[in-house]
Amino acid sequence: MTMVGLSPALGTFLAGVVMANSEYRHELESDIAPFKGIFLGVFFITVGASIDFALFGENLALIVGLTLGLIVLKAGVLFALGHVFKLRGGDKWLFALGLAQAGEFGFVLVSFTVANAVVPAPVADLLLLVVALSMLLTPALFICYDKLIAPRYSRQQAQDADEIKSDANIIIAGHGRFGGIVNRALQAADYETTVIDYSNEQLAMLRRFGLSAFFGDATRPDLLHAAGIDEAKVLVIAIDNKDAATELARYMREHHPNVHVVARAIDRWHVYDLWAAGCRDIIRETYDSSIRAARSAFEALGLDHEIAERLTLVFEEFDRHTMVETAEAFIQSEDPHSDESAYSQLIRENLEQWEAELRERMRDARGAG
Repeated sequence: MTMVGLSPALGTFLAGVVMANSEYRHELESDIAPFKGIFLGVFFITVGASIDFALFGENLALIVGLTLGLIVLKAGVLFALGHVFKLRGGDKWLFALGLAQAGEFGFVLVSFTVANAVVPAPVADLLLLVVALSMLLTPALFICYDKLIAPRYSRQQAQDADEIKSDANIIIAGHGRFGGIVNRALQAADYETTVIDYSNEQLAMLRRFGLSAFFGDATRPDLLHAAGIDEAKVLVIAIDNKDAATELARYMREHHPNVHVVARAIDRWHVYDLWAAGCRDIIRETYDSSIRAARSAFEALGLDHEIAERLTLVFEEFDRHTMVETAEAFIQSEDPHSDESAYSQLIRENLEQWEAELRERMRDARGAG
């Protein structure tokens, strides 16, 4: 890059872009990851050291004005793009404010323009200060979003909760890709359900097709009471927020233990959190589809459907058994992610034995019949 008159930093950037789209990207990421913190620290130290405070003081009004103008202009363009790409509500503001600052690559571009006599050095010094100051103001933009913009959209939703009038003894909290299928299956079997969802867009779509649903936050005790939780037999927790789902499961365990709770788990750690909250009917959202994919892979390898079905059944039973065992160890550990926790020790001590036992059971299932 130096030989063709370009900045070495620009060449490094281009090389990174090229290699990040190659088949070696994962190996590169793992090699660089241990040094990521150091690189970021050196970069920001360099940014701070490059600030000419004397020049900043002499041109304070000009630099602040240019910085604010840059942020307003860029935020306006991003806000318009968010409207074009149909971002809604607070997401549009978050998109505009989160990317309104000048990027760190601005330092490279300004240096490149000076080296090629495109921009005079005094003007470049002012531009470097504008770039640095805009990055410095980025946390303030996020604070502005959290304090002024996000609460406004939250209040708008909280004020629009529907009055629930339903005698159904099955309550479904959340009607997305998971809760929607559960609701369809129950209604197809002639069971009445009360559906509560916190997404205006989702409910608008349901009502457009003539489906009954109520808007509201299913984690609110008063809303659950209005939905008939005291007489309900089943509550299906299918909301996307993991923490909210866990808290709802804990609330049901403490205040409505007679209601059977079926909870959707986002991942393995969420399974453990729900187990600790007292929920015992936990469905991992991608688990059953993964089991079916494994069965299809067995059949694609030439195994009969019956054998493939038997193999996946053995795997599923074994996985569920070990899941309960690891969940108990997880909730007994103060810091389950540490190497010395009971959970980590259980995994280390039993992993090889579990894998060997699972292989033996799979061989027996494959040879049976």
